[in-house]
Amino acid sequence: MFCQMFGKFLMEKEVINDEDYATLIKEQMSVRVRLGTIAIAEGLLNEEQVEQINQAQMSKDKRFGDIAVEEGLLTDEQVGALLKKQGDSYLQFVQLLTDLTDISKAALDAFLEEFRVKSGFTPQEMDALKKDDPDAMLPIFIYSSKPYVSDIAGLFLRNLTRFVSRDFYFERARKAKEYPYKYLAVQELSGDASIFLAIAEAEDNGAFLDVASSFSHQKLEGSDEDIYDSVGEFINVTSGLFASASSQNNVNVDMLPPLGFPGQKAVGEFYIIPIILKDKKLDLLIAVNSEFKAGDTPVKTGSVNRDSINAAAAIEGKKVLIVDDSRMSRRMLRTILENAGYSVVGEAENGRIGVEEYKKLRPDVTTLDITMPEMDGLEALEAILGFDKDANCVMITAAGQQDKLIRALKAGAKRFISKPFNEEEIVRNIRELA
Repeated sequence: MFCQMFGKFLMEKEVINDEDYATLIKEQMSVRVRLGTIAIAEGLLNEEQVEQINQAQMSKDKRFGDIAVEEGLLTDEQVGALLKKQGDSYLQFVQLLTDLTDISKAALDAFLEEFRVKSGFTPQEMDALKKDDPDAMLPIFIYSSKPYVSDIAGLFLRNLTRFVSRDFYFERARKAKEYPYKYLAVQELSGDASIFLAIAEAEDNGAFLDVASSFSHQKLEGSDEDIYDSVGEFINVTSGLFASASSQNNVNVDMLPPLGFPGQKAVGEFYIIPIILKDKKLDLLIAVNSEFKAGDTPVKTGSVNRDSINAAAAIEGKKVLIVDDSRMSRRMLRTILENAGYSVVGEAENGRIGVEEYKKLRPDVTTLDITMPEMDGLEALEAILGFDKDANCVMITAAGQQDKLIRALKAGAKRFISKPFNEEEIVRNIRELA
């Protein structure tokens, strides 16, 4: 983050040009190798163990090294040695800068001080920025009298690094009462606290699409439904981690299905945290215990084209029904299951339709997302088991839904699968039932 901010400052001072900046950021990103890659090269971990830690990171807001120590795969000393080999991002940036230009140390120090004063940073804050540590930088950029704002922002930024890109920086948070936007996706958390988490793009510059494509691992173009769906699922990951962490502090919140809003205006009391993602502007909106209103008319997402589902294929293998309000999640599940030899005979975008499809198709296994509109996964499970007490139902759950998951298992669900998806986990659970 510091490298992007200081690099832009050097561009303003005409020390480097656009091409130099692009080279600096690209090289700096590639130099900082992931800990898992170094651990494999050093013979400390194998690929399976690294993948195990990466999967754990999706449900735990912890660093790679912390999880490796917690799982007994590495010692604190080994993690420390790996971090040293990963390198100091600031020193890497300075090395790359001096390779590209003939800037002297004295000139660089002068530019650093000018940048610090212009940006309003203290010397201590500059030290935190140089370490490129989001946790250390959050208090500098995000101050809020409202609870949870910094915690949610930190989770979001760490997930942005994990699932989208490390090439971003964020600016100081500001309060707002209205926000006209081109695109917005939002998720509400209700219960002991009322919280709204949204990603928005004020103008159409492509940042919203970048998040959707990176998170879904698909090249999305022009389909608003798929874009809003993917961004909503990305928000769901952050919301789930926040809900899970909050429950440990006896603050219980439930996640409502994400919604997308095109070309409207958000109103209420909320914080805006500007994020520059690969030179494109994106805004993170967080509202806590306020009368926040994202818009008037949400875009419809998750619809199913049932004509495209070939029920006749069920003759060749076990039948699976997928019930999920996210079209992206359904598509991923379908691909994994069909590659494993199963026949996806039906899809449904909410629990109510899922129950209807179950009665019509009588599948061998049904997957039920917990958070859905109209009828959630728990209600759909109860309705399906009321119709067929021997139904094999697998719950799809994000972090933070432990209470509902426990209720579902007690009600008769046979298995559960965590989001984001792990192919091996999915195939294993379906195989054990089918």
